[in-house]
Amino acid sequence: MATALLSVSDKTGIVELARSLHALGVKLLSTGGTARLLADSGLPVTEVADHTGFPEMLDGRVKTLHPTIHGGLLARRDLPAHMASLAAHGIETIDLLVVNLYPFEATVAKPGCTLEDAIENIDIGGPAMVRSAAKNWKDVAVLTDASQYAGVLADLQQDGRVSESTRFALAVAAFNRISNYDAAISDHLSALRPDGTRAEFPAQSNGRFVKLQDLRYGENPHQSAAFYRDLHPAPGSLVSAVQLQGKELSYNNIADADAAWECVKGFDASVDGPACVIVKHANPCGVALGANAAEAYGKAFRTDPTSAFGGIIAFNVPVDGAAAQAIAKQFVEVLIAPGYTDEARAVFAAKANTRVLQISLDGVQRDAPDAWSRGLNSHDIKRVGSGLLIQSADNHVLGLQDLKVVTKLAPTDGQLADLLFAWKVAKFVKSNAIVFCGDGMTLGVGAGQMSRLDSARIASIKASHADLSLAGSAVASDAFFPFRDGLDVLADAGARSVIQPGGSLRDDEVIAAANERGIAMVLTGVRHFRH
Repeated sequence: MATALLSVSDKTGIVELARSLHALGVKLLSTGGTARLLADSGLPVTEVADHTGFPEMLDGRVKTLHPTIHGGLLARRDLPAHMASLAAHGIETIDLLVVNLYPFEATVAKPGCTLEDAIENIDIGGPAMVRSAAKNWKDVAVLTDASQYAGVLADLQQDGRVSESTRFALAVAAFNRISNYDAAISDHLSALRPDGTRAEFPAQSNGRFVKLQDLRYGENPHQSAAFYRDLHPAPGSLVSAVQLQGKELSYNNIADADAAWECVKGFDASVDGPACVIVKHANPCGVALGANAAEAYGKAFRTDPTSAFGGIIAFNVPVDGAAAQAIAKQFVEVLIAPGYTDEARAVFAAKANTRVLQISLDGVQRDAPDAWSRGLNSHDIKRVGSGLLIQSADNHVLGLQDLKVVTKLAPTDGQLADLLFAWKVAKFVKSNAIVFCGDGMTLGVGAGQMSRLDSARIASIKASHADLSLAGSAVASDAFFPFRDGLDVLADAGARSVIQPGGSLRDDEVIAAANERGIAMVLTGVRHFRH
């Protein structure tokens, strides 16, 4: 390796890298601020303008867009004609390129970023050099992130060259970086309106995801599958999980684990206390609050012990030995929590197939104005035939102040607590959703029925099968009651308070039925369809 060109916006580690390259006898080329930094650090560095014999111009917009640079990057060393062309024009090869790009993403993320700010932070020369170097990966190593410096230096110090496998991996990473960079520019600019405001949904949507792993198969064995994460995942999200033990996660495991984890995250341990969610086939089959993890689990399990078999269990607090002992009595596919005591780990060690995941909630800011900082998706995406449906995520949080009492009988404080609890659960139950609750636990869940009436009947039947009384229970309905018959089923089952969005043409009829049956009803004005 004879020559390296270093031109970076983020200068993290660049002096140390340059110093090590110089010690290996590598000639250093650089531009602008990077060159000044290296010179100020006592390193011999040649300015690109001196190397090309052509000055930087247009306020630095044109400096590396020159045949001396791109010829040195693109020439194939194994082709005599290429090398002869270099010799004829006095062009030296460039063997290592270190470039990170203008901070476009960081710039447009700042409040008040103008179109001019965005445009000035679109890098031109950097991506062009990166593409040239990556295309010629067999002869040139291209570094686009400071995390790559150590590995390349290790290769050079050991063998005097960067290995072929490393060069190829670096080239792939470089093309991925350019792809993500261009997508960010496209997303931002195509969302701008003529008046300078931004549309929530850009004219072109560019998905940017990184593969975490291939999966054994998809939803069914004849389907193939892989698991991807967002380029910049939110804190406390499933993709940040560390698997402590157990078999490889399957497609269905991941889908159900996400449902359980997102539901349990809705309960703030510092406010609501310990919570446990048990999910089966993407639906919560048991949710409860308790004085500790063990009590929360016991109450959640009581809702539907049959469905809990082979389910996904999630906690919003660390799992201790007592909770682990209780959980270990049943078959569990996946267990998720922010942490585990040593005693809990020892209990699960005897259950070698149980997939135990740990997800840190550090960095989750529950009061942050943006969804990402709260550990939530800002948008939901669903694939349809040759297209996508994109919507803002259902991150609505309901408070007591949002409730409208519409019946003669107002709910008690205890009923209000159970209604809000039931509402949080209903948000994660497939529509049509009916959720009976009482004393901080689910008592019966009706999910995914074509008729709300059938969901109400199924929820009461499941409570009966679990020997749970619905007398005095609170009920959440994810959408309005189109007729009074659903309300009558709830009342017949023993419910005494109901929370629902309202908005039906027959609201008056349903409210009258609630008054007739002695039920306290509150309206939210918000529904939670989940298809």
